[in-house]
Amino acid sequence: MLCGAGRGNRTHTLSPEPDFESGASTSSAIPAPGGQGGKYTGSPPRPPDPRVQAADFDYPLPPELIAQRPLAERSASRLLVVDAAAGQRRDARFTDLPGLLSPGDLLVFNDTRVVPARLEGVKPTGGAVEMLLERPLDGPQALLHMRASKPLRPGQVVRTAGGDIVVEGREEDLFRVRLPAPALDFFGRHGSVPLPPYIERTPDGDDSGRYQSVLARVPGAVAAPTASLHFDEPLLARLDAMGIRRATVTLHVGAGTFQPMRSERIEEHVMHAEWAELPAATVAAIAATRAAGGRIVAVGTTVVRTLESAPEPLAPWRGDTRLFIRPGHRWKVVDAMVTNFHLPRSTLLMLVSAFCGRETLLAAYAHAVAERYRFFSYGDAMFLTRAAPQTADAAGPAP
Repeated sequence: MLCGAGRGNRTHTLSPEPDFESGASTSSAIPAPGGQGGKYTGSPPRPPDPRVQAADFDYPLPPELIAQRPLAERSASRLLVVDAAAGQRRDARFTDLPGLLSPGDLLVFNDTRVVPARLEGVKPTGGAVEMLLERPLDGPQALLHMRASKPLRPGQVVRTAGGDIVVEGREEDLFRVRLPAPALDFFGRHGSVPLPPYIERTPDGDDSGRYQSVLARVPGAVAAPTASLHFDEPLLARLDAMGIRRATVTLHVGAGTFQPMRSERIEEHVMHAEWAELPAATVAAIAATRAAGGRIVAVGTTVVRTLESAPEPLAPWRGDTRLFIRPGHRWKVVDAMVTNFHLPRSTLLMLVSAFCGRETLLAAYAHAVAERYRFFSYGDAMFLTRAAPQTADAAGPAP
C-alpha cells in the first residue's frame, strides 16, 4: 500500500502490508535441524530507548523508484558509499567495490538458496488458496502461510497441480500441513519464484536465475539475500585477485522479512525466527582476518544477523535467531556492510541505522531518492562503514 501524500503529489510514504493473512512470525519452539546450541545464544541487547518509535524510521519514497526488474548485468548497479565515522558519502558504481576494500579483508556471504516457494491451490468447494512455504519440517510436513477467503481448518484439503495438501493445524500464525512429498522436492517441482510483494508483476523466466545469488548453495530461503545479487563471476574474480578473502554463513530468509511492524513502539516488536548457521570454517576465517588487521565485511543484513547472533567469544552455532538489531546494539563482529535499500519503518532499516546512525542513514536515503537510485530487492546498493560508538548508539531524536 502506498500512502501518505495527496492525490496530486507523486511522493509517497511506503507502508507495506502483510503479504499473507499470517504475521510471518515463526515460533521459537519450532525445532531447528540439530546442531550447536539450537537457539540464539548471543549477548542480550541493551534495553531499548522508549523514546524510539517506528515513525522515526520513516521516509518518503516515490513508487516509481521501486525496482520492478533487475538490470541487464548484476554488477551494473549504483553504489552509495557512506563512511559514517567520517560523516561522508559519495556516489559510485557497484564495480567500484574492490577499490573500497583492502587485501586481507573478509567478505562474508549468505549461501542460502531461494526455493520456488509460492503455490496456488483450490478447496474442494472451488475457493482459491494462496500458499507460501515458510519452513520445511520432517518428512512431508511443512509450515506454510496460507490465504483463503474463509479460514482454513484442520483436516481441510487443498488441491494443487502436484497433489493434495492436508491442513493439520496451526502454529502461531502459520499452518502445519502434510504435503504429497518432502517440502523442498514438492515446491521445487510445483512452486514459483516468491518475488516480494512490492514487485507488482508475475514472475518470469529471468527471475529464476536473477532472484538468486551466484553463490547460492543451501536450499531453504523464501526471499533472496539481495545484497549478494550484485556480485557476478567477473567481479568475484577481481576480488579474489586482490587478496580479498571470502567466507559464508547460512540464514534461510523467511517471509517475515517483508512484514511491517505492528506496534509504533519498537520495543514491543517480536522478531520472526529464522534458521541460521555460522560454520567453524567461517569462525576461523574471521579470527585470521582479525589477527592480520583486516575487516569483516558483511554482504547483507542476513549475514549481519547471523554473525551478531553468535556467542561470545565467537564460536560456531546453528539454530533459530530472533535477534532484533536496533539503535543501542553493541556490535561484536561486523566492521563494514554491503546492503540494499530497505523499506520504511522496517526492522532492517533499524538494523542499518544502528550501524551508521539514524540521521546519517536517513540523510543518505534522502540523497538516494533525490538522485533517483533504484530501491529494494532488484535495486541499487550501499557500502557502509560503521559509525563511532557514540553515534551508532544514538537511539533516536532527543526527547
